[in-house]
Amino acid sequence: MNLPNDIDSLRERIQKILDPIASASDRCAKAVKDFLFTANRTDAGRSLPPYYLVYFLFVDLLGYKNLGQFEKVAWSVPIEYNGTAYLLEHRKMGMGLFAADKENQEGECQEIVRKIKKAAKAAQPYFEWHANEAAKQSKLNVLNHSMRLHDRYTFLLMEYKKKLEEAISRKDERIKTQHSERSWSVRMPYYELKKESEWLALSAIDAFYSFTEHVFIHAAILKGHLLTGEDVANLADKDWASKFKACLDVQDNSVKPHYDRLVVIKRQIRNYMTHGAFGKNGEAFEIHSGAGAVPLLMPHQKGSSRFSMQGGTEFQEEEAISAIEEFMQFYWESNDFPEVIYVKSTLPSILTYASDSTYRDAMASTADMESFVDYLIGVYDCTGNMDW
Repeated sequence: MNLPNDIDSLRERIQKILDPIASASDRCAKAVKDFLFTANRTDAGRSLPPYYLVYFLFVDLLGYKNLGQFEKVAWSVPIEYNGTAYLLEHRKMGMGLFAADKENQEGECQEIVRKIKKAAKAAQPYFEWHANEAAKQSKLNVLNHSMRLHDRYTFLLMEYKKKLEEAISRKDERIKTQHSERSWSVRMPYYELKKESEWLALSAIDAFYSFTEHVFIHAAILKGHLLTGEDVANLADKDWASKFKACLDVQDNSVKPHYDRLVVIKRQIRNYMTHGAFGKNGEAFEIHSGAGAVPLLMPHQKGSSRFSMQGGTEFQEEEAISAIEEFMQFYWESNDFPEVIYVKSTLPSILTYASDSTYRDAMASTADMESFVDYLIGVYDCTGNMDW
């Protein structure tokens, strides 16, 4: 289907699927007014498609009348089915189909919902076209999952530290086990605990890069570098280093040392965890030689050679964790970056604010950002409660 050229034919097809559902006629107007505030939520309406698909289907595509916002109601679309009035509404408690006589009209409500679900499925090309058109513009929010990702990172970091501390505390411990009269074995818990701490360190490091990739995208929006959905999608497809540079100036003397260390760790972690885990030093093969088995490395470092016999790619978990914590203290835990205040609020990044200078004004200082965040949280609270 070639949209928008074929949109009229799609509308006709959708309306045939919905028939006899129609926009409430003048004949039903009085009935709608009578039960607008007394209509009951039906059980059938609980299985409607998501509220936004219902809205785009009836209001955007088919042009049904939207009665607008009321207390605890975001939007209300009156429909009729075989001459009987119903309401499709998105209320504080969710999307629903509302009827005057819930018990006696439940059967018809089930048929209405069945037709709406079928129509929504047929309207998928329109939804996809609408999404692609929206992504070209700035009327978008980018969801902020930064704190959830941060919590994952800190949990793994703390578990790594606890495991390492336990390993160190038991370094001199020996556990002897007698297998027979002349057979004994000695186990040293330190080595097992140290291995487990390394696994947790690798997971914590990976969680850090996942977390910061997300933060850097939101920071780039707040700084005005990303103005449309396509801008965000394009940066999301790029590597961690590109996202870092979209957020922070790597030429800044206070930033560059952090970037240089973190980008090397990232490359090495990716080598170990993503490229098949051929050893954390990049060892993938052993060369047959007169010197014996010689490690052949796949370092995944900058340079023209894919393979190497030289070291230089190895990293120590404790050093990597230290570099990460130093960066977190420099950026995330400082009061020098207004965007961090916004990101920590968990508010979504609003692309229209990036394009109309709202964020630019808020980014003037941390005090300005704190005031803006307080205001916006209040707006979101009212919206979430549908207190219009």
